[in-house]
Amino acid sequence: MMVGSGSGVGSRATQRATTVERQHHNHIPPHSSLSRSLNNGPTNHHSLRSSKDRPSSASSSSSRRSVTPNSRTHSDTYNNDEDSGRVRVAVRLRPKNAEDLHLDADFADCVESQPELKRLKLRKNNWSSESYRFDEVFTETASQRRVYEVVAKPVVESVLGGYNGTIMAYGQTGTGKTYTVGRLGKDDASERGIMVRALEDIIADRSLTSDSVEVSYLQLYMESIQDLLAPENINIPIHEDPKTGEVSLPGATVVKIQDLDHFLQLLQIGEANRHAANTKLNTESSRSHAILMVHIRRSIHDKSDEITSHGKETRSDLLGGNSIPRVRKSKLLIVDLAGSERLDKSGSEGPLLEEAKFINLSLTSLGKCINALAENSPHIPTRDSKLTRLLRDSFGGSARTSLIITIGPSARHHAETASTIMFGQRAMKIVNMVKLKEEFDYESLCRKLETQVDHLTAEIDRQQKLRENDKYELEKRLTECQNFYDEGKNSLVTRVEKLTAEIEKQQKLRENDKYEYEKQLRDCQDSYDQARRNLVTRCEFLEKENTRLELQMKDVSSVLNHQKDQNDLMRDKVGQLERDLKHSKKYQLENSTYQKVLADTTQMYEKKIAELSKQLEVECARAEAAEEQVDIMKKLMSDHQKSIKKYEMENSTYKKALVDNTQMYEKKLIELNLKLVDEHARFEGAEEQLDLTKKLLSDYQNSMQMVLVLLKTIVQSSLIIINLVSCKLAKGHKDTNELRMKLQETQLLHESASIELQSLKSVYKDLLEEKEIMSKELHAAMERLLVEEKERKDIEHELVKQKKSIPENDDDFEDKKPFGLPKILQLLKSEDSDIQIHAVKVVANLAAEDINQEKIVEEGGLDALLMLLQSSQNTTILRVASGAIANLAMNELNQGLIMSRGGAQLLAKTAYKTDDPQTLRMVAGALANLCGNEKLHKMLKEDGAVKALLGMVGSGNSDVIAQVARGLANFAKCESRGIIQGHRKGRSLLMEDGALEWLIANSNTSSASTRRHVELALCHLAQNEDNAKDFIYSGGVKELVRISVESIREDIRNLAKKTLRLCPKLQADMNS
Repeated sequence: MMVGSGSGVGSRATQRATTVERQHHNHIPPHSSLSRSLNNGPTNHHSLRSSKDRPSSASSSSSRRSVTPNSRTHSDTYNNDEDSGRVRVAVRLRPKNAEDLHLDADFADCVESQPELKRLKLRKNNWSSESYRFDEVFTETASQRRVYEVVAKPVVESVLGGYNGTIMAYGQTGTGKTYTVGRLGKDDASERGIMVRALEDIIADRSLTSDSVEVSYLQLYMESIQDLLAPENINIPIHEDPKTGEVSLPGATVVKIQDLDHFLQLLQIGEANRHAANTKLNTESSRSHAILMVHIRRSIHDKSDEITSHGKETRSDLLGGNSIPRVRKSKLLIVDLAGSERLDKSGSEGPLLEEAKFINLSLTSLGKCINALAENSPHIPTRDSKLTRLLRDSFGGSARTSLIITIGPSARHHAETASTIMFGQRAMKIVNMVKLKEEFDYESLCRKLETQVDHLTAEIDRQQKLRENDKYELEKRLTECQNFYDEGKNSLVTRVEKLTAEIEKQQKLRENDKYEYEKQLRDCQDSYDQARRNLVTRCEFLEKENTRLELQMKDVSSVLNHQKDQNDLMRDKVGQLERDLKHSKKYQLENSTYQKVLADTTQMYEKKIAELSKQLEVECARAEAAEEQVDIMKKLMSDHQKSIKKYEMENSTYKKALVDNTQMYEKKLIELNLKLVDEHARFEGAEEQLDLTKKLLSDYQNSMQMVLVLLKTIVQSSLIIINLVSCKLAKGHKDTNELRMKLQETQLLHESASIELQSLKSVYKDLLEEKEIMSKELHAAMERLLVEEKERKDIEHELVKQKKSIPENDDDFEDKKPFGLPKILQLLKSEDSDIQIHAVKVVANLAAEDINQEKIVEEGGLDALLMLLQSSQNTTILRVASGAIANLAMNELNQGLIMSRGGAQLLAKTAYKTDDPQTLRMVAGALANLCGNEKLHKMLKEDGAVKALLGMVGSGNSDVIAQVARGLANFAKCESRGIIQGHRKGRSLLMEDGALEWLIANSNTSSASTRRHVELALCHLAQNEDNAKDFIYSGGVKELVRISVESIREDIRNLAKKTLRLCPKLQADMNS
């Protein structure tokens, strides 16, 4: 069954054949090495190499190959897939094992798969994660069949088509590489790995008469290539063809495969000879790299078998369009790499330590080559290891390569998982130049050509006869077509004449319609001109009416002036009467005889004179006051209207400006609107007073006319009887004095009205000044806002630059420390809340990285964050600051600093003063991290942090409750650890705040995360015998029994059973 290495491989190494090479988008010489294939060949648009490396010729978009003198070229059917040469990378997530379930019970998985998006999220902490895209993402439940069909089957089909292919598994030890690649599946066929399934497809597709399949199974153990099918063959040398650059192993055993059972026997022999050992990470850890080489030779008989049958550069035309008998040779490598491991985790010693060194050395060399290829390095260190020499055709060469990386979900191996993911990400950037190799079968070709010559001669004679028959048929059809053309031409001429007549008829109709439209247009124009003239006439009439009203106003004003003159005249007459009364005293004695005669007349007119005099002076005073008020009110009204218009214009401008202002000036704007309302109210009052004055003026004019008539009558009567009333003049003089006093009182009222009017003017002036001051303040505020906005934009720009300056890798962090951190911390004290929010977000993002936390604390970042919790009322600032403190609280050193500076008290106060669920979640997360330090438990109790943590469950938010449960679980776990270690005694501090009652009430909640933490907290609290009485009285024992039976986590069930078994008091309560 086995063929010696000297006969199988040696014959292939010395055989000379004409090769036909095909590649996608690129062309390289056949002797190019792994480094030359990267440097000389331009890549497609999926590679990371710069565009200036691409050739400008059209050959970049077509498929080419080098041709020997006796070969023919073929186009590549894979040219339609522009990305076919890129290394395909898939990631497979291993399910959790018993060790992961036990040790990671309190931790979330460090990876999250998104198979529908072909993405994988790697969590840094509880608040941040990074997403990576792969060609395929397999979850824990993915079957072996699906992994094979997605990862390996395309490569196997390509190998069956004549291309070289490589399938490789890479990952940390214990993550399932050997299970994925080399699983035999003897008992269950669904468990078969890639090796068995690939050979099953190859054997099913081969032809027993003309195809052959040969395999070699090797291992690279401590930099020594050993034959797994013949263990005595060790230190097998690697041979490289100087012309083609192909790598071969002349000393390896090559076995021709008969069927699948034969291959399974060989694979079982090889697995038995492979080195494996038991480590802390894996009970059957592979200590060598396993390489399965499959050599396929296929004969091509029909043209339909060609992969590229539509090329334009072939020589098939010279051979009658038929295919040439060819033989295709291809090679498939299936590589199961040994897992990378850390010595502190694997516990390797002695020989295992040496094996681990060689494994890590070869994997490091492979990683260097991958990095160099991905970064377009001029030098590829392929000769640093035998593994890279064997795989030089797989990465950057001519093989079609698929890589599957395997990872585990445990957060304990976060660094190894991240390294594996980055290896896959770099491998995805590599593009291989895929080639097809064929050998011509010249004897079959000659026989085929002779047969074709005879066949073509007979075919030519037959075609000649067919051409003559076709010529006669064509001439006949040409005559028929000519007749048909003449008939069509005549009918077309007739139709054109009909259409011409129809067009002329339509033209006449259009001219008639045009005349009608023009007539309607003229009518519309006339009606428009008439309406315009009417409008002009109306405007002129309104202007005249306006002029008439203005003249009428002037006449009214002149009448008022005339009435004023009449009032002055009447005042002079009254004075004259007073003087006459003084002279009349001298004639009192002489006129005594007439007293009796004139007694009745005097009595009759005495009353009228008193009333008229009083009315006269009152009306005079009112007239003067009314005139002055009318003038003042007119002037005031005109000025007020102008000021109101101006004020309204300015107010509209201010309103537009105030839209962009901040809440700082809303109060002033409200006050200004209130003042505006008061001013409108005063103006309305002034208008009412003006209306009242106008009404009084109208009444006064009516009364003045009556007074003039009566005064004329009185003057005439007084002249007649002046000598007869001397006896009554003394009494009349007294009445006159009373009238003068009333007149003075009226003048006083007028002066008070004038004073009030002046006060109104002063108030109006003060309002104008206040408005001007407010406008200046508003302008100054807008300028300050513009300056602050500019400063904010500058700060945002600087923050963006600082974000870019933050290192992407942990390796170069020491060279790229956070730039400008003191300045960012200084911005936390800014008065602008937006600036504070941006600054605290930057600090929170930096605090999420462990390497930044020490720098933040040294620069005073912790103090600044605590100050924000104490002083700020902004919900966003409180939420982000609490999250940053929660990140810092994950470090034990920072936990002590937070407690010593009153951080627990501030977090508790923040929990009491906010209702925002996200802020409460961050505060609860920070307190939960602090609860994980046993040294701080007493301080947390004294500062009220435990009470605040329990108080946050009142929010009802599931995320907040989950953080509270996590904090109680951390607290209880630390207490139970202290009791077990013997340095803590006594009842739990959680019992005093009602934590046990809450845990029992929520032990069966619907949230899986909350329920897990609650169950852990109950189990750890029950391990303290001093808490047994509380458990018995509160019904906690029943919950422990339920948890030991119904919990979905096996480790928690075991912990509950162990707790119940070891505590006598709980056992006694169960038995009772």
